[in-house]
Amino acid sequence: MGGTSTDVSRYSGHLELVFESETSGVTIQAPQLDINTVAAGGGSRLFFCSGLFVVGPESVGAHPGPVCYRKGGELAVTDANLLLGRIVPSMFPKIFGPDANEPLDVEATKLAFDKLTKEVNAFEMLQQETRKGYIARHFTPEQVAIGFVQVANETMCRPIRSLTEAKGFDVRTHVLSCFGGAGGQHACSVARSLGIDTVLVHKYCGVLSAYGIGIADTVVEVQESRLVDYDNANALQDALESLERLEHQATKNLESQGVAYVSTRAEKFLNLRYDGTDYGLMVQEPDDGDFKGRFIDDYQREHGFTIPNRRVIIDQTRVRLIAVASTGSGSKLKQGGQHTPTEPVAISQTYFEDVGFTDVDIYNLPLSPGMIISRPSIVIDSTAGVTIVIEPSCTATVTEDLDLEIHVENRANASADKESEDFVDPVKLSLLGHRFMGIAEQMGRTLQRTAISTNIKERLDFSCALFDQTGGLVANAPHVPVHLGSMQDAVRYQIRKLKDSWLEGEVIMTNHPIAGGSHLPDVTIITPVYESGKPTFFVASRGHEADIGGLTPGSMPPFSVNLDEEGMAVESFKLVENDLFREKELRSMLEEAGSRQVKDVISDIRAQVAANNKGIALMEDLMSSEGAARVQKYMKEIQNTAAVSVQDMLRRISIERGLKPKDSVYAEDFMDNGLRIKLKLTIDRDLGTAEFDFAGTSAEVYGNLNAPRSVVTSAVIYTLRSLVDTDIPLNQGCLDPVSILLPKGSMLSPSENAGVVGGNVLVSQRVTDVVLLAFGAAAASQGCMNNFTMGDENIGYYETIAGGSGAGPDWDGASGVHTHMTNTRITDPEILEQRYPVLLRKFLLREGSGGVGLHPGGEGVEREIEVSFSQFSAFAYALFGGCFLIFSLRYTGDVPSDCLDPLGAPCAQTLGFKRRWPWSLWGELHCEEGRKRNFLRREEYSCFAAWRCHSNLHSWRWRIRSTALSTD
Repeated sequence: MGGTSTDVSRYSGHLELVFESETSGVTIQAPQLDINTVAAGGGSRLFFCSGLFVVGPESVGAHPGPVCYRKGGELAVTDANLLLGRIVPSMFPKIFGPDANEPLDVEATKLAFDKLTKEVNAFEMLQQETRKGYIARHFTPEQVAIGFVQVANETMCRPIRSLTEAKGFDVRTHVLSCFGGAGGQHACSVARSLGIDTVLVHKYCGVLSAYGIGIADTVVEVQESRLVDYDNANALQDALESLERLEHQATKNLESQGVAYVSTRAEKFLNLRYDGTDYGLMVQEPDDGDFKGRFIDDYQREHGFTIPNRRVIIDQTRVRLIAVASTGSGSKLKQGGQHTPTEPVAISQTYFEDVGFTDVDIYNLPLSPGMIISRPSIVIDSTAGVTIVIEPSCTATVTEDLDLEIHVENRANASADKESEDFVDPVKLSLLGHRFMGIAEQMGRTLQRTAISTNIKERLDFSCALFDQTGGLVANAPHVPVHLGSMQDAVRYQIRKLKDSWLEGEVIMTNHPIAGGSHLPDVTIITPVYESGKPTFFVASRGHEADIGGLTPGSMPPFSVNLDEEGMAVESFKLVENDLFREKELRSMLEEAGSRQVKDVISDIRAQVAANNKGIALMEDLMSSEGAARVQKYMKEIQNTAAVSVQDMLRRISIERGLKPKDSVYAEDFMDNGLRIKLKLTIDRDLGTAEFDFAGTSAEVYGNLNAPRSVVTSAVIYTLRSLVDTDIPLNQGCLDPVSILLPKGSMLSPSENAGVVGGNVLVSQRVTDVVLLAFGAAAASQGCMNNFTMGDENIGYYETIAGGSGAGPDWDGASGVHTHMTNTRITDPEILEQRYPVLLRKFLLREGSGGVGLHPGGEGVEREIEVSFSQFSAFAYALFGGCFLIFSLRYTGDVPSDCLDPLGAPCAQTLGFKRRWPWSLWGELHCEEGRKRNFLRREEYSCFAAWRCHSNLHSWRWRIRSTALSTD
């Protein structure tokens, strides 16, 4: 733990590598150590927002730094530790203030916390006055400070759980090794929260990274791509011979560097995966040489299942050659100087939870081997800037290597006995909010790892969430926005429909629009958790399945006019009943609907069940430690917090827009075929409420541009959450202060059998644009998810293509991103070309396509794909609101006579071909310019293009261009 962030990794005899990581929202795809970074450091800012204690991700930095740095900074974690006595000012260097010659400013920190404490207590009194039965709690500055420290600790616990529990390891069996200037201040608390009983603090913990680099072994890595079947004897032998060649190559590379070493050792790996999946495991050579057996064991541990009768593919051979440095290991280095006597150098006062201020002994490093510290103490290394806090119920022992080993007594959680308490603890609220969100995120990681399809594993088109006993959304991991409100509707629909017939252990599958579904490929799996015969909460996961039938591969038919043409529609199906997974019945439904990838769909649905089981296990652990009544209580309170945040936002916007205490604003937009989406937004500033009235919206259409009510709900909840400028949980509370009025029989509240596939991916984006327009928040983006689907009777592929986002009052739009309701990721070129008969020829930004203005919109993209099938039925479809579209087709062979354009004319005629042309000739079809109108001072070009062909074409190529609009 350092000044701005905390890094976490796991070691179990070897260094674990990953090929993708995410830091601060930026995804980096490259081989690297498996290190998770979170924004929780000594400089992380402290906020109190709508009843929540929030730590980071903003940092006060080194300048101006925390309040105590004497440079006019903001409150940070360092200030909290200073106020609590976990930092001893007299033993800190005098390097602060304008001239860098003053000590830490304790008084300034106290004044800042006094001010913040008054804000917290004022909020508590307001809640008592406005909420029936609410009992305000009075906080002291120290209680506020310890609350922020606890929230920071929980922020650090989340990545640790991700590296252990999410991968099938028990975190409690690990040792917590901490380093960095601030790590020792939090180590005991973090270990106790995780159930870890041993903390190891290295003697050089303040400079451990530099020290480690100094004594590190030199490593050379080399690899080769293989892509062969493991069970092919010749291919396997070739892979094993490759490992020998790579070892020889690595040795030559090492010798060429002139590195001095005593000895070398080679670690040999095969990167293995199941055929048809994208998630591989780097398997180190086992003692018996059975790579496949080790792979199956590791897959079972990490995913909870294996895939029998599925080929295992060797993707890559890899060798790591490690040159052991001649200086030897760190344990052989001698510590110089005299050891510190066992007596403390000073006594100070430190604040601990449940204890308050207590005397602590102060020691300086280094300490004597064998020394035992059995009372609250602080150990300081002034030279390296390290402070180690040994908390009550912890015992520290100095090892022979002069490291500090701390035994943490994991006391029974006293708070679990306080389920009858009347007040709401905002600290506990913040902590449980982190736990709820962490559980939803771990469900998502489980689903991503265990799924098979590209849609879920690569494009991340899925969502996982927790729900209270009424089906209200409690925590939704930041997955796909169009799933947000609709998943809640799906859970509540099943509660109303099944009532007492929904028994413990039964898992429900649904995807029907009337049952809270979005469009049919999005299948929702719901599992209840019972206690004393009643459901206490629900977990659910929704994933975009590869193919659930319908007119076209991928189950995204552009020409559907009713639900029957879009695939399997399930209102309510007991997927798991009497502890049995009903695969036979599920397979029958998929085959009847015409699914082209039955096996993969079933595998993905199994993965969703596994993700739900992961959420249940983590929630049961949480209830065991906190008590079921308390967990349920704070589920409701976390929703109330979100509601307060939305109310504050509505009041703020009402004032900023110059509205009356109760006033209305209007917005509308038109689809390319003339359909209108109309909104009257009424904000009541006194009540902090809003009414979204879509009266005047066009009627249901004979086609698929109908959006189920749940999709509109998702668009509204997404927009409300986006407009709240603080980090709040996204849950049912965001919708509590609002009402949504939809005219029955309209395109936003269609009939039971209406086509909806376009409503989910296109209308949802337009609804979002209209809501943002009403709030005056942002210009329109692409107005569509830009869907591309292809396939034949054997495979189906679907993706949403990125584009530009709309600009705002004081920012430019982002270029080449997925916007609003589609938070998915486009498939990696390597995965796309490996799994499908295509070549990605081009994928780039369209320069200058973002428009002009004070703040231009983001630039669109151009994506060129060449598709090769011997027998191919292809559909390309796009409806772009405010976008320009070009389809280009490249022919290999003759132009067939049975190829028809959307109007039924022969392709050769449409493209101007008068005779059969030889290969490799380009033909290009441009969309006709649609309505052109000024709207918020923008030029809008709208068009529709669809190409359909059933021919023996060997090669097709589409070039798809999209542009986001801008505003001045």
